[in-house]
Amino acid sequence: MNNYGKDILRFFVLIALQVLLLDHINLGGYINPNLYVFFILLLPFEVPGWALLISAFLIGFGVDIFSNSTGLHASASVFMAYMRPWVIRKAGAPADYEGFLKPGIGDMGFRWFFFYSLILIFLHHMVLALLDSFRFAEIGMIVMRLALSTAVTLGLVVIAEYLFMRRRK
Repeated sequence: MNNYGKDILRFFVLIALQVLLLDHINLGGYINPNLYVFFILLLPFEVPGWALLISAFLIGFGVDIFSNSTGLHASASVFMAYMRPWVIRKAGAPADYEGFLKPGIGDMGFRWFFFYSLILIFLHHMVLALLDSFRFAEIGMIVMRLALSTAVTLGLVVIAEYLFMRRRK
């Protein structure tokens, strides 16, 4: 299957997994894993900015439609996609990477992928938590939700990456 086919399949599988399974995990209101961000994390380096933002909006909007969350996921996903090129530069992606490299453990290594994912997932969850509560009076709860949801989502992303990564030859 070509790369576009895999990305399209990943898009629909992650939306289905998110709305059918992960949206129902809510441990005390603090842990809300959002594995659909894995789609944005794994898009190739050479995806143009406009395509990255549209893809992020579509996957966030897809989750919003089924979870009745009125644009929260779409806005957080677009912010994550907007910050992705900056995070890739700061994470130290090679300047002259070959066209077939993807931002995954198989191509970039565990350490690079871990910090790249951690920063982007944190930013995504920060926007999601702030827009969801929309008041700074609950800053303690927001910080707790942010830390726990980021940690659980990062763990799920790393596990999913190890399960489905392609080995570099």
